[in-house]
Amino acid sequence: MTSDIIRSPALAEFRGRLAGDFVLPGDPSYDESRAIFNGMIDRHPAIIARCANPNDVILAIRAARDLGLEIAVRSGGHGVAGRAVTEGGLVIDLRRMDTVTVDPAARTANVGGGAPMSRLDRATQPYNLATTGGRVSTTGVGGFTLGGGSGWIERKFGLACDNLLAVEVVTADGEVVRASDDENADLFWALHGGGGNFGVATSFTFRLHPLPAMTIAMLLWRPEAGPEVVRAYRDFMETAPDEVGGGVFYITGPPEEFVPEHLVGRLVCAVIVTYTGGEQEARGVLEPLCRLGHDGEMLAELPYADLQCMLDDPPGYRNYWSAEHLDAFPDNAVDAFCDLAGHMIVPSPSQQVLLPMGGAVGRGPSGYPIPWRQAEWVVHPLGLWEKPADDVQARRWASAVRTDLKPWASGAVYLNFIGDEGQERVVAGLGRENYTRLAEVKARYDPGNVFRLNHNIKPAVPPQRGAP
Repeated sequence: MTSDIIRSPALAEFRGRLAGDFVLPGDPSYDESRAIFNGMIDRHPAIIARCANPNDVILAIRAARDLGLEIAVRSGGHGVAGRAVTEGGLVIDLRRMDTVTVDPAARTANVGGGAPMSRLDRATQPYNLATTGGRVSTTGVGGFTLGGGSGWIERKFGLACDNLLAVEVVTADGEVVRASDDENADLFWALHGGGGNFGVATSFTFRLHPLPAMTIAMLLWRPEAGPEVVRAYRDFMETAPDEVGGGVFYITGPPEEFVPEHLVGRLVCAVIVTYTGGEQEARGVLEPLCRLGHDGEMLAELPYADLQCMLDDPPGYRNYWSAEHLDAFPDNAVDAFCDLAGHMIVPSPSQQVLLPMGGAVGRGPSGYPIPWRQAEWVVHPLGLWEKPADDVQARRWASAVRTDLKPWASGAVYLNFIGDEGQERVVAGLGRENYTRLAEVKARYDPGNVFRLNHNIKPAVPPQRGAP
């Protein structure tokens, strides 16, 4: 099959017209090019098209259709289900399309569809401007934003998609369309949470916000202090200003200077507080948490772009993630959350995470297909480990977190936080009524479901003639 593709006239024509290049099996860079963040994914595409511009994307879509190949679209490659790469198909790799142009007067940024979060953050930092980005700097801006976009500063500035002004998309038939409030408004609505279902997003325009200073604090406790700490954090966030983000993390104590020796390499309960302001203001806000008598502390004022890369994990670990959004977090939910931490894969980069929502997220536009924005909390088991022998244990732990917290769950879910958990979870991530409308938009822009390697929205089937 692969040899037939290599010798085909369609591939030769594709090669001759492509401004970028492509990688085939056997090429020196093939294994590096097909690798993604989740080390559990080991797929072998027939072609990796490294596109340099939107026209390359058009050519790649046409080549894939001429050759009968499944299409995967890669931006950052962070999606835990590994849908950025396909077995035996064609990968549209956007990573060369990573230019970021900032207009500081208009407070906007135009971002290439393959840019990582770090490229956007570093481009806006000199102007003391920012928009909500992912909590990991190597995440692709594209997939992150199209899925909604939850990050450290969302309580102050809203989700990433709330700050979208326009998106350029190449559709399944090779047409370049611009989506905004004034152009193709149905598509623009669908791109607020609907993911990569409607085409290949080749550029984004974002609204930026002034952010001259950012502060982060990390406070550490032994795990047995967890229930008291988590309750205190819950109560703290009930009255916290929008400037406060962060969360509670059960993690393995890292070998850092601020981590006491007795916590290094062991399970710890950590509270991370991010603050969209200076250190002096942040210290005042943090005072209720600091009274709890923590074992370790780090507090620093730093540029937002530096904060964004503080928790970067190296690629190659085996990954399994899930999430539940909670409408309430009473004491018995706290106890369940803390008990589950003892079942993590430790030591490793795995994290059991509790994130607060509210603020600008909860007040954001209610019409978009993001039913989870009204939840008060999200619990996120984030499994990263090295040994295949730990696969079963890691999945059991993540499933147990969901199961044990389900009594307080809203039923909705941020799809960027989960892998392949079935079609009903996709519907839960978008809302049932929204899903029906999204399926109609899908039928207009991708009736053949060409872009199906995602949290898939199946195109609506038009009614038969003569049907009532």
